[in-house]
Amino acid sequence: MAVNASIITRDNEQIADLSGNIYESITVIGKRARQISAQQKEELNSKLAEFASSVDNLEEIFENREQIEISRFYERMPKPSTVAIDEFVEGKVSFRAPDEEA
Repeated sequence: MAVNASIITRDNEQIADLSGNIYESITVIGKRARQISAQQKEELNSKLAEFASSVDNLEEIFENREQIEISRFYERMPKPSTVAIDEFVEGKVSFRAPDEEA
């Protein structure tokens, strides 16, 4: 993902124009951010599960450099909300409104 992790100002009108309503746009972005967050959490947990030990004694636990590097990699990744906003603005997120007839 080539997303800029720094804080940038967003154009609310541009975000609102994509769905016709700023609140609908924010809802779609929020749901997509939760999906991205859950996906990243699954990936991190699966990678860290390889290093899990069955030792409960704190004295026998040691630092694992690979585990620390994996954790640092995920800490440096852009926030899920930033990725979701960029995907929404670029048109990579599809959404539909529920039928209003019901």
